[in-house]
Amino acid sequence: MTATPDHGRAPGPHRNDLLTIGQLAHRSGLAASALRYYESLGLIHATRTSGGQRRYTRGTLRRIAFVRAAQRVGLSLDEARVALDRLPERPAPSGNEWDLVAASWQSRIDEQIAELERLKAKLSGCIGCGCLSLSRCSLYNAADRAGEAGPGARYLLTPGTDTAPAPDPGR
Repeated sequence: MTATPDHGRAPGPHRNDLLTIGQLAHRSGLAASALRYYESLGLIHATRTSGGQRRYTRGTLRRIAFVRAAQRVGLSLDEARVALDRLPERPAPSGNEWDLVAASWQSRIDEQIAELERLKAKLSGCIGCGCLSLSRCSLYNAADRAGEAGPGARYLLTPGTDTAPAPDPGR
């Protein structure tokens, strides 16, 4: 008889392989209520004991880490679920499988970087004048021209750095 890496155990999760919601909360750093919410959205999955208690495989920790990484790059929980749906349900997707899903985030990250660069350029100009108010700024928003275009920070977050009105020549 040859030894097997799983010491001869039958395939599939075993009692010791499963985590309670409290253990998963502790290991993941999320509140149990957040885990129940993630489960209701289909981000993670639990089995139930005969008493109705949730049990999670250790692979759930990877799924949670994936969701948190998705949120950090600006994906919604729904977008994270769609990405996770592309991965197999077995406990640990391969490195290539994770890489394919992460690569799909690349354009989203690039867009966020570009948006932050635009914000940085415009915010520097606004801070440079000192008033910090686009509603009262006589340099970039004389006579509240931005207000005519609609609510919100019309020039600060508008794509393209050349869309802000020209400074008032009378200043």
